[in-house]
Amino acid sequence: MTRISSRSGLSDTIAAVATAPGHAGVGVVRVSGPEALAIADALFAGRRRPSQTPGGRFLFGGLLGAGGERLDEGLCLVFRAPHSYTGEDVAEFQTHGSPAVLGEVLTRALELGARTARPGEFTLRAYLAGRLDLTQAEAVLNLVEADTETARKQATLGLSGALGERVDAVARDLTLTLSSIAALLDYPDEGVPEEERQTPLARAETELEALLGTAHAGRVANQGARIALIGAPNAGKSSLLNALLGYERSIVTPIAGTTRDYLEAGLSLAGVPVTLVDTAGLRDTEDIVEAAGVQQAVRLAGGADVVITLSDGSQPREALPLELPPTTRAIHLRTKADLPAAWTDPEVLEVSAATGAGLPELRERLGTELLGDVSRSEAWLGSERQADAARRALEHVRLARQLPDDLASIELEEALLALAELTGRDVQDDVVDAVFRNFCVGK
Repeated sequence: MTRISSRSGLSDTIAAVATAPGHAGVGVVRVSGPEALAIADALFAGRRRPSQTPGGRFLFGGLLGAGGERLDEGLCLVFRAPHSYTGEDVAEFQTHGSPAVLGEVLTRALELGARTARPGEFTLRAYLAGRLDLTQAEAVLNLVEADTETARKQATLGLSGALGERVDAVARDLTLTLSSIAALLDYPDEGVPEEERQTPLARAETELEALLGTAHAGRVANQGARIALIGAPNAGKSSLLNALLGYERSIVTPIAGTTRDYLEAGLSLAGVPVTLVDTAGLRDTEDIVEAAGVQQAVRLAGGADVVITLSDGSQPREALPLELPPTTRAIHLRTKADLPAAWTDPEVLEVSAATGAGLPELRERLGTELLGDVSRSEAWLGSERQADAARRALEHVRLARQLPDDLASIELEEALLALAELTGRDVQDDVVDAVFRNFCVGK
């Protein structure tokens, strides 16, 4: 299905360097649009002209400047509409990855009539040509930016269309229910079995709830998570940070109040890019600098995806001078488990940064808090935009189940509109623009 857009310039031929900046063994310049192969004919000299080459083939030859001088030698890959990434005629030039070479090849393509592609414009054209839905387009960006295996797997699933298929299955159930209601309203004497309306609607509600259950995992897999270490002075926060990192990042001393400012360090936990935040010890203090650090620690705990509270297990137990909101994802630790215990609690995980005891269990618990119980083999909602659309669809479905048929049909139509917005099958230009705004040029 080709989507119509009022955006200007989408019939132009566009060009851009499609590989990351810097030196590399191979670089790619991509040209897409109605004049792509004509530009390739003028830019590339091989045994056959690109415009005379079937799609899906590649040629070896030289890339030529305006005066016929050879800029480099490499490959020209030919793709013909609609069997290309953008759905248009495409020529891709694979050269040596020198920025100077790529710059000259791109400049020559622009001289021959192409214009510089805007960020994400190649993928935007793929979406508008019906080659991708909006969830797949967002998965392209997530795959480009994936830092961990979990993020890569989820982006690959999204790119395959798995998320769109889940949403389409829900839409089919809503459409089936809506058609049953319409038949009942149009032919009240005929009657429609109750289960014919309620069963698909209940199935749709269950699936939307399951989808929304993946939203947190999808967000942290793609964007990473912040984990705040909170506790009294000398509770072992800095020692735990060093133990999780595997090297000494934070200064550890027996003097209370060593950490006055927060300290951050990155690592991967459960396949998620994580920023660990070591905060100042929570206590009342007259030291202005330390007091500022305590206030900062409270603020950081409120903004963290997961809070780890630490209590020194070798000293009498004291209540944490901080009340966490009930929605906080928190893990409570009894630290210094290698020392004689002053208290125990079966609900609290015991760890020792000195010996490593309890650290594997802590990593497992963190994985559960970050990713929940969702299966890594299913497609997750990967952005707040997707989660918001699914959330609105669910609200309309729940309302539909409580209303009389004539009003329920209105709610189901709104739910279908929200699902169409999620996949991009019926969406405003400003929403599409927001999706592609963060893409790099060349993708």
